[in-house]
Amino acid sequence: MRTLLIADLHLTSGEADKTNLFIKFCHKKAIEADQIFILGDLFDTWLGDDLSLDAYPSVISALKKLSKTTQVFIMGGNRDFLLGDEFAKQTNCVLFNTPYLLKTHSKNYVLIHGDELCTDDKQYQRLKSFLQHPVTQFIFLHLPTKTRLKLSGQLRKKSVAAQQYKSREIMDINQNTTDKLMQKYAGSDLIHGHTHRQNIHKNAQYTRYVLGDWHANKGNAIEISEQLNYLEIH
Repeated sequence: MRTLLIADLHLTSGEADKTNLFIKFCHKKAIEADQIFILGDLFDTWLGDDLSLDAYPSVISALKKLSKTTQVFIMGGNRDFLLGDEFAKQTNCVLFNTPYLLKTHSKNYVLIHGDELCTDDKQYQRLKSFLQHPVTQFIFLHLPTKTRLKLSGQLRKKSVAAQQYKSREIMDINQNTTDKLMQKYAGSDLIHGHTHRQNIHKNAQYTRYVLGDWHANKGNAIEISEQLNYLEIH
């Protein structure tokens, strides 16, 4: 079983280079895998299937083609948590929740997006709890298009402004929170994204593998077959 994992592509409808890099990855690299897990923020913004599906025809087509040969599992991130049933239907991808335990022949891995570990950022966690509440999502998805676009733009501006005043440590994972999570999965390692800080952190009880984000001309992935390796995507 050959598994690929990626995260934090933050695709936008107006950024052709990064979109084309992802489509090339689907056609050339991902198609060779048995399964691929996208650990959140495939899209930079997702305002609901009814609005956003039409903005990414080439991505939807590439995922649909890929899913004919490779199992594609997608986790909603903090940017695209509104991915829904119609997206799954049109792409033939499987939407899955965090945490997810990936079992391989040699090791088990806990898969999450990663923002749930950033508990030092209390302001972010309060906002996330509100935005991702089922009632909030229901109300937002039933608002007029212009209202959804306006609210999304305002939230993004506030988020960017807030990050300028937050320390690097606050926006990274909290070690105690991470340890508590991994105590539930003895013998497993952890793979996540969100922080954009690609690295390998070896702890006494587990190893934490962090995926980086993607850029216009370069991405990254983790490949698990006989062993775990990082891959550069060009």
